[in-house]
Amino acid sequence: MKLSLLLLTLLQLHEITQLKDQTLIETACKNTPNYDLCVSTLHDSPSSATADVAGLGLILVDVVKLKTEAALSAVEEMRRCHPEMRGALDQCWISYKAVLVADVPEAVAALTKGVPKFAEFGMADAAWEAEICEGSFEMTAVTPLSGVNKEIHDLAQVAVGIIRILL
Repeated sequence: MKLSLLLLTLLQLHEITQLKDQTLIETACKNTPNYDLCVSTLHDSPSSATADVAGLGLILVDVVKLKTEAALSAVEEMRRCHPEMRGALDQCWISYKAVLVADVPEAVAALTKGVPKFAEFGMADAAWEAEICEGSFEMTAVTPLSGVNKEIHDLAQVAVGIIRILL
């Protein structure tokens, strides 16, 4: 009987903790421009279950980093295969590199040190860099990076929304 009661209590505590974490994610995501993207991205990360708001911001910054690394690899491949797009792809390479070298490290350091304003700047710039890349294809009929540019832009804007909670 005692074992059953103990197991039932542990199960209830686990459910309460999960509900609390889910509520934090849902509440925080209401402060972003894309609620559904925010919730789905954070729920995809197991560490979101125990994260505070700064931790949720770090998760989103990491997702921006991963998407940007993939985009940079795609740009490098396209530069070899599509020399006619070299100018636009070079601009995208510069933009994505800036996100990885400056914006992401700035955001991580700022969130880790409790200075969210600089994290906000970093992620706002990451969104801007995706727009710069997209705009570099104005003279090209086909914009091969539209999907990834939108993903990076939208994720960075979601990160900004979460980070602003900390201000």
